[in-house]
Amino acid sequence: MELFGIFFSALLINNILLIRFIALCSFFGVSNKIDTSIGMSLAVIFVMTISSAVSWVLFHFILAPLHLEFLRTATFILTIAALVQLEELYLKKMIPALYRAMGIYLPLITTNCAILAVAFLAIDYRFNFQQAMVYSIGVSLGYSLAIVLFAYIRERMALAPIPKWFQGYPIAFITAALMSLAFLGFTGMFGL
Repeated sequence: MELFGIFFSALLINNILLIRFIALCSFFGVSNKIDTSIGMSLAVIFVMTISSAVSWVLFHFILAPLHLEFLRTATFILTIAALVQLEELYLKKMIPALYRAMGIYLPLITTNCAILAVAFLAIDYRFNFQQAMVYSIGVSLGYSLAIVLFAYIRERMALAPIPKWFQGYPIAFITAALMSLAFLGFTGMFGL
């Protein structure tokens, strides 16, 4: 039950995009089309889960025993950057259409603060390895849910009769705010 609570909290109650407001640059930048959002979601799921696992192991088996905790930021960033480079090479070779569609946002996964935040939070919350993995999967799926849902809404809004001064980012920000309010309703499910 504890693992389900960690997963559900990461997925909906403390959604990294809509409740914590972390990684909004990719949220607004890649959510114009559902296909691109799904591709970004898959990339983030992969990088977030693997980097969280590697970062947890590096912290607990190298940095903490050697009292080098102050190096965790640099260590985590290097881990994430290496994983993103591997993913970029893979997409460029195997799925060139998705590689081109993601454009500049693929290398920006390196600086996606949600991925770094999950690595930090798994350590700060004192999760064991299993809890850290459940948490990172929950956060990455929550990220995916929010960005794909937002892309779907933005595609529908492109067909809607929206006044010219509200088109583009103004209506996107209003929609994101309303989605955030909707996700706040999940906090009442457990009296949090």
